[in-house]
Amino acid sequence: MGTNLRIIVVTSPSGGDGSLELRLQSKGYQVVTLDNPPSVMGLIYSDPPDVVLIDLATPDQTLLGIIHSLKDDFFFSTIPVIGMIPEWAAEGFDWEEYPLDDFVTTPLSYRDLFTRIVLSLRRLRRVFDNNPLTRLPGNTSIQRAIEHAVGKPMGVCYVDINHFKQYNDVYGFAHGDEVIRMVARIIANAVKEAGEGFAGHIGGDDFVFIVPLEQAEAVSERIIANFTAVVSELFNEEEKARGFYVAHDRKGNEERVPLMGVAISIVPMDSPKIGHYAKVAEVAAELKKMAKKSHRSCYVMDRRK
Repeated sequence: MGTNLRIIVVTSPSGGDGSLELRLQSKGYQVVTLDNPPSVMGLIYSDPPDVVLIDLATPDQTLLGIIHSLKDDFFFSTIPVIGMIPEWAAEGFDWEEYPLDDFVTTPLSYRDLFTRIVLSLRRLRRVFDNNPLTRLPGNTSIQRAIEHAVGKPMGVCYVDINHFKQYNDVYGFAHGDEVIRMVARIIANAVKEAGEGFAGHIGGDDFVFIVPLEQAEAVSERIIANFTAVVSELFNEEEKARGFYVAHDRKGNEERVPLMGVAISIVPMDSPKIGHYAKVAEVAAELKKMAKKSHRSCYVMDRRK
């Protein structure tokens, strides 16, 4: 993970004997050591690193200014800043004044330091990837999970909510967001009950889950059943009795919109025609069109040979 990642080490003018830089380089990191704190921000602005390590053996206003400059900047605030603090000072350290992302104590345990660096980078990757509304993994993780499933007896299942846009238009974004969160919970719980799998949120009303192929239909049925049970609470008795609600198109024409359902397309990953990520999306799009024709919750599995 360390290959090609850049770390800036900020030390005092008298600090450091070069061993830290050498140990980091031995892990594949590109390292720049700066012992002139006033120059640090200039370098970061011109060439942002992936991690900043800052020696706080003798914290002062200059070092504090560097940390705040990073954390107060919307662009640079995501760069993990790890403080190196004397062990004796850690317990009483002022964490409010120094908004660090993590810390290690000195004398350094390089094993702990390397672990903290890796964890900081992974945490950052999750923050960027996870969908802020549902907290489910986003597109980078989804692509990685699908690529990992290629050639295996797994089912990649795309989920789409029927008539979600009209619901959003009629009932408002706040209600629409609650539907999205509800579907995310239903999918995540169904996958957990399967005992093995992955759930992700592509964006909007599109989701993906991956489970062993032999369980794909059962998990899909569970998702449909739970969604059907919950979605009925979103409509009044009259709407439920007639099976539609009234919306208006862009020209103001009244239209009868069926109650929401979910369309699930199941792509077997051990099919010889599934060789890469793009093909999975292509097959899923074909199946999705078929599933959405019914206007009711259903799933469609690709059984073509």
